[in-house]
Amino acid sequence: MGGTTAVDTTGQPLDGLLAAMPLRAVASPLRGDGPQYYAVEQLREAQKRLLNLSQSLVVWQARVGKYRTADLAAAKDAFDVLLSVRRDLAEVLGETRLLLTEAEEYQTAATAGKLRDGLFGFNLMSGNYRPVYDTLHAFAQRLPVEGTTNAAIVGRLMNNIKLGYYPTDPDNIALMLRGILFPEGVTTNLRAPCCGCGKALRQIAQGNNCYAYGVKLDESRAKEAQTRLHRVGFGSFFFSQISREAFHLLFLNPPYLSVLGESGGKSRHEKRLLIESLPALAYGGLLIYVIPYYRLTPDICRVLVDNFDGLSVWRFTDAEFKKFKQVAVFGIRKHRDREPQDTFWLERYAEDPAAIPSLTELPEDRYALPEQFLEVPMFQGAVFNRKELEQQLRRSASFTEMMSRRSELDNGEKRPLLPLSISQIGLVGGSGMINGLIECDSPHIIKGRIVKVVRRESEERFNSHGKHMGEEIHETIANKMIFNILTPKGFKALT
Repeated sequence: MGGTTAVDTTGQPLDGLLAAMPLRAVASPLRGDGPQYYAVEQLREAQKRLLNLSQSLVVWQARVGKYRTADLAAAKDAFDVLLSVRRDLAEVLGETRLLLTEAEEYQTAATAGKLRDGLFGFNLMSGNYRPVYDTLHAFAQRLPVEGTTNAAIVGRLMNNIKLGYYPTDPDNIALMLRGILFPEGVTTNLRAPCCGCGKALRQIAQGNNCYAYGVKLDESRAKEAQTRLHRVGFGSFFFSQISREAFHLLFLNPPYLSVLGESGGKSRHEKRLLIESLPALAYGGLLIYVIPYYRLTPDICRVLVDNFDGLSVWRFTDAEFKKFKQVAVFGIRKHRDREPQDTFWLERYAEDPAAIPSLTELPEDRYALPEQFLEVPMFQGAVFNRKELEQQLRRSASFTEMMSRRSELDNGEKRPLLPLSISQIGLVGGSGMINGLIECDSPHIIKGRIVKVVRRESEERFNSHGKHMGEEIHETIANKMIFNILTPKGFKALT
């Protein structure tokens, strides 16, 4: 029981793993009430959980030892809790490793992975828990949650200022296109829930007989996208109304940052956008999911494996991958499996990006889009799009006909059944119906207008004794019709 040293699966003592761990901290450049860098926010939470769970590990180990001789049933229950605490600790260390990878703290991330593996290799019946506690506690205390920003990753952190906007570069889009087989004679519907300025989706659609739909929260980028795509919904995707199973291809490049939810909590949108975008993709339709490789977390991998066949992951070309760590996940939508499938093969890419093949290796025409016509009866953004309404009205034949055609009554010569009275002439003249050039024996130009005329009348007021009480003014407002007439002999005004 005593004298056992906590070791990782490679045989290295757990407490020795901290020797090379850097002490520098990384924090968001946006402080105060502004948006915070997601990894830093979550590392703070991970630090608290690691400290609490490390303490729990020691507490429940002591309870197991206390009950071992006196109460075997209580000892077993305590040991079950101890197993659960170790499992939770390993889970937090795995999450921490991904967060450190996002913050580009690779050496510290590797330490988190080794600690997790070493924890699984540790004999829980050992009485030597002190090295384990000290190692986990020291690791949690050294997590980069405060301090100044590492200059090497300032550009990465500036993602917050750009609202998580990472436009996909044209070269990698061209490589993705090579792997898509578009059906002949079928117009396919493409959709991007986060379309940016529309360049990526336009590149996919151009020359392939496609109809491109996009949604964008940022209005300036949405307006730019509207010049490139067929339809653009303004406002939040989550409040848009879009037809189900109406699209052949879903191009999903979500924002990579922490966002404020409706309940006031913060979360990431990679998973939520994936789940809420699925209903609009037809069964047999193709998903292209662009995310950083470290976001291939177990929960996201579960969604992918349960809903897609033929899943494959492709790393962006070297220069782009170095900047944004992006991968493209391809998959064909299927009906959900009744039995959960293994996700480990997909999760492992988050730990070993070197194992992810490059997009340059994606086989040509590997993924075929459905050979069927699909309608999109409903595509409406959360915000009213006046520009799109104008475009639709201009394309509407019925609207053009309504504005251009005139009825027979309008085209025909108009003759009153009876001679017009003075008041009727005034109304006709004031409405502008007899303005312009009058062709007759004495041609002239006429322009009618109505002006307001104020008439004032005064009345002297006296009391019953004949004493003057003042003057009472009465105002009357009337319309006055004026015809201005230009004749060859000069200008005349008729009232």
